[in-house]
Amino acid sequence: MNQEILRTQPPSTDRAFTVLLSPTRRGARLARLLTVAHLGAWGLPSESATHIVAELAANASVHGRVQGRDFQLTLAVSGRTLRIEVTDTRGDSTPPG
Repeated sequence: MNQEILRTQPPSTDRAFTVLLSPTRRGARLARLLTVAHLGAWGLPSESATHIVAELAANASVHGRVQGRDFQLTLAVSGRTLRIEVTDTRGDSTPPG
């Protein structure tokens, strides 16, 4: 459900961060750590976002893994909205089997 948010402060400057990570447990862990670091630097709370990134990165590493190809993490802030994107290298929308 969308709700109108009344601003008590002027909108923040838009920010974005994108990185390619290996589709491994280490890559998923790094995605979580980078989320905490960037959101902290931007002055934003990170707990809920970190849980979301952890789940998406783990899914990309386990279910979307293609040997030798990375997954991408993007964090983007526009006003008071945080957009989290994790894209894997698989082109199909559902896993085989």
